[in-house]
Amino acid sequence: MVVNMSLSAYTEIHTVLSVVALASGVVVVSGLLRSQRLRFWTALFLLTAIATSATGFGFPGTSFGASHWVGVFSLVALGFAVLARYVFGLIGPWRPLYVIGAVVGLYFLVFVAIAQAFLKIPALTPLAPTLSERPFVVAQGAALVVFAALLVVAARTFRPRVGFLARR
Repeated sequence: MVVNMSLSAYTEIHTVLSVVALASGVVVVSGLLRSQRLRFWTALFLLTAIATSATGFGFPGTSFGASHWVGVFSLVALGFAVLARYVFGLIGPWRPLYVIGAVVGLYFLVFVAIAQAFLKIPALTPLAPTLSERPFVVAQGAALVVFAALLVVAARTFRPRVGFLARR
């Protein structure tokens, strides 16, 4: 029982949040590449990504493991994105901090999705049963390279109008 609900119900909520965060994060990062704010999608992404990371800590376990560290780092990155976007209005150094927070937040969701795919999809599980085998490392390495490139391009191209009216 997790937070007055069954583990399966809690897992289902966490999974739905994760899928919505992944999908909306893809929309947000594609908007960054076109210098678009996408207010609704950004709010949805940040809300669901934060909720996904936060609910990850609610699963039963006896020790603070690697998944918890991913959650901590994700929450820090997403926290910077929230501050940059909603408190500091993307002004000055907050514009690139927003881009970094949003892209890194999405990367951590993809990182976990890859791990979950190797754990749960029967065709992938034998390829990396301990998540340390070459296919898993290659998949994670490819994701890291793609997101590093997205981060560089987004940081260079995301230049929205800033100021009082643009903050809304």
